[in-house]
Amino acid sequence: MKNNKISPWAWVPTLYFAQGIPYFIVNNISVLMFAKMGVPNGEMALFTSLLYLPWTIKPFWSPFVDIIKTKRWWIIAMQIVMSIAFILLTLSIPHPNEAIMSAGQTPISLFTITLMLFIITAFASATHDIAADGFYMLALTQSNQAAFVGIRSTFYRLASIFGQGVLVAIAGAIELKYNDIPLSWTITLLVTAVIFSGVTFYHLFALPKPASDKPILTAGASSAKEIFKEFGRTFKTYFTKSGVVLAIVFMLLYRLPEAFLIKMCMPFLVASKETGGLGLSTAEVGIVYGTIGVIFLTIGGILGGLFASRIGLKKSIWWMAACMTLPCLTFVFLAIWQPDSLFAISTAIAIEQFGYGFGFTAYMLYMMYFSEGEFKTSHYAICTAFMALSMMIPGMFAGYIQEAIGYINFFWLVMVCCIATVVVTIFADRKIDSNYGRKRTEEVETKE
Repeated sequence: MKNNKISPWAWVPTLYFAQGIPYFIVNNISVLMFAKMGVPNGEMALFTSLLYLPWTIKPFWSPFVDIIKTKRWWIIAMQIVMSIAFILLTLSIPHPNEAIMSAGQTPISLFTITLMLFIITAFASATHDIAADGFYMLALTQSNQAAFVGIRSTFYRLASIFGQGVLVAIAGAIELKYNDIPLSWTITLLVTAVIFSGVTFYHLFALPKPASDKPILTAGASSAKEIFKEFGRTFKTYFTKSGVVLAIVFMLLYRLPEAFLIKMCMPFLVASKETGGLGLSTAEVGIVYGTIGVIFLTIGGILGGLFASRIGLKKSIWWMAACMTLPCLTFVFLAIWQPDSLFAISTAIAIEQFGYGFGFTAYMLYMMYFSEGEFKTSHYAICTAFMALSMMIPGMFAGYIQEAIGYINFFWLVMVCCIATVVVTIFADRKIDSNYGRKRTEEVETKE
């Protein structure tokens, strides 16, 4: 089979599975790993939130992916970098004293090398996102792009289940068998490194070489200069758009409750009942949050997209804002009653994650709506930077706040933050075209 005739089925699923793995390792698995290793919540939340930074600032270097080399080259290069980083991560996991871990007093300084490798992985992953999305549009016809949108989203979500469900379950099983937390994460990251390296090797042969995938730099220095000029114009037109201040405030505050909640969710699940947590094992977290939670998050996103396509963004945004805020009460319930029943905990997580998935649809559609115009793709990329920033800033302080006021008061604070969601929705609703999003299917991809 000629390389340019490779079926999309041979590479689209694996490409978006590979896109999801490092994102969830860096932004989600790192939280649980540091929590289990006894790093205090304040330091854990601060440093893991900073790992969002590459996704926040990636629009600033995205033109270089167009100018230098091909999209295929960038995909392979970044996957190789991430494979090496995962291998080195298995060698960087420290082994703190068990008493220090149990007391939750493990200094974050022990993880300096680990954090550096996570940062490298984060920058490589953000660059890979840019290249993969561009390659998808270059390597597929418009009809195939539409046909594989669902496949692409499904395998990205499967990467989430694999990362937050399967890998966490593996770590939990090893921890249970050997009673060694550092060993459990070392082996888990080794499994990740082997699988990701295998996918990278596969892509050396499976990714097609479309004729349109060419570096813009080859057209000459004047073309590169023109690209930088357009790059500047992209930002200028974005920040001079009508209603840009309202749009930025909406993008920063609509998810405020979830931004605080998501950073403390896994630490709360594994914290002992004496400290206000639920005392779940690592394996149980993999089942409850990483599998059941992700499944209901996905269902919520799918139903949210169908709901919005039927009645439009303007009519659906209030239903979605309600689903983004009210289900947060489930964590107040969990913190107050601290149930032992895994079914009760799973039900609460499922309700909250379904609500988040359904409510997040309005956020994605609003970004698409605001991005309409001459620089739709570039403006949407800038919107995603604000999306990452909306998660990074609250997350940096979430751990310190929780340590100061405890889990129950922290989750009540999350409910107070729901006021921000309501207020920005009131103002955004006034500016939305009543016909936008109606009677058409929009692609809605969820990144926590």
